[in-house]
Amino acid sequence: MLWFAVIAIAAVPQIVKHPEVLAALNPVHAIYFMFHHGIVAFVTLGAVFLAVTGAEALYADLGHFGKKPIRLAWLFLVLPSLALNYFGQAALVMHEPTALENPFYLLFPEWALIPMVILAASATVIASQAVITGAYSLTQQAIQLGLLPRFEIRHTSESHSGQIYIPRVNMLLLIAVIVLVVMFKSSSSLASAYGISVTGTMVVTAMMAFVVIWRGWKWSPILAGALIVPFLLIDLTFLTANLLKVFDGGWVPLAAGGVIVLLMYTWRRGSRLLFEKSRKLELPLAELVAMLEKRPPQRVAGTAVFLTSDPASAPTALMHSLKHYKVLHEKNVILTIETAPTPKVAISERVRMEEISATFAKVTLRFGFMESPNVPKALAIARKTGWQFDIMSTSFFLSRRALKPAAHSGMPRWQDHLFIGLSRTANDATDYFQIPTGRVVEVGTQVTI
Repeated sequence: MLWFAVIAIAAVPQIVKHPEVLAALNPVHAIYFMFHHGIVAFVTLGAVFLAVTGAEALYADLGHFGKKPIRLAWLFLVLPSLALNYFGQAALVMHEPTALENPFYLLFPEWALIPMVILAASATVIASQAVITGAYSLTQQAIQLGLLPRFEIRHTSESHSGQIYIPRVNMLLLIAVIVLVVMFKSSSSLASAYGISVTGTMVVTAMMAFVVIWRGWKWSPILAGALIVPFLLIDLTFLTANLLKVFDGGWVPLAAGGVIVLLMYTWRRGSRLLFEKSRKLELPLAELVAMLEKRPPQRVAGTAVFLTSDPASAPTALMHSLKHYKVLHEKNVILTIETAPTPKVAISERVRMEEISATFAKVTLRFGFMESPNVPKALAIARKTGWQFDIMSTSFFLSRRALKPAAHSGMPRWQDHLFIGLSRTANDATDYFQIPTGRVVEVGTQVTI
């Protein structure tokens, strides 16, 4: 708030001296410039776009603060302060062309330069938090949606589920920042990369907004298009202007985005192939339960919970447990965890239970893509459905797969190795689902993919 207040106040004297600069509010001047200066105007469009970048960083914090604070901050603090500052710079340059060298800092008296540099550095650190927290939130949602392997997620608040810390993402951001600084050396060189990354994001956001309005809000495609197309055309114009800078550093965000898409595509495709292969090797659950009820093995006291992504098939951990231990618990639960296409799931819809036999039951836990799955806490809710759950008399059985590339795979060999590498970086399921480690039994199995 101090930063925005200072940059707004510093511009007021120049605007008062040269109020004619306020004529810039009239869009006719911009349109005239565009139509009468051809390619120069197009190049200029790419340069002036940097004046509005930064606004998108505010929205990275939507998940933490909600819509109202973001709107208030933008409409009543950020936008007026930025507009006044740019008017002040324009007024200064119009009447002192030599000020073009550094119009922002020349708005301030000489004694204020060092304090302003310190304030600017502090504001930069604060602003970077929006990008960092945004990276954490997006990574968490990508994991929940099955686009990335599981990473360790630490919750830093007991009251706000959105306040998280992901060590691996933090390290990747640090490496990326160091690489960018070494490559570009100055902020002016980085401007080309920044312009393309922001305009590209805006174009993608506009297209996604069309899908949300059409499919989510149930508008007709024509009405949704009529609302979004004007915004999309403006964004595409800015993106096209910024694409002129691809070879001046604009290739960096395009390359980074390409790498992320490749990783997500590989993880998604590899996971699907692994699921299909595992399903062929597994026995249908209903068939196994019928066999066990007919010829029951030795029973032991307590409850066994077997985690699986396919509730229709017998979990690998259950099959290996029967094969090696030749015993079965008194109560057995086949547990599946689903990610809903919504940010959060109501407590009343968290647990779904289905009894298969006197000793077997299916339990499905649903979490929103912004929620961190806490299995013990969710299972405690199942008591209301009649299941007497006691964590201290329950054992959780998980299968740990060791992946090897197959001779004939559904993916190229390099993509096989990339998927196997990604799977090795995945965080332990016990930690991710917040299951007490003392209650977990892991059964190893080797799978070729």
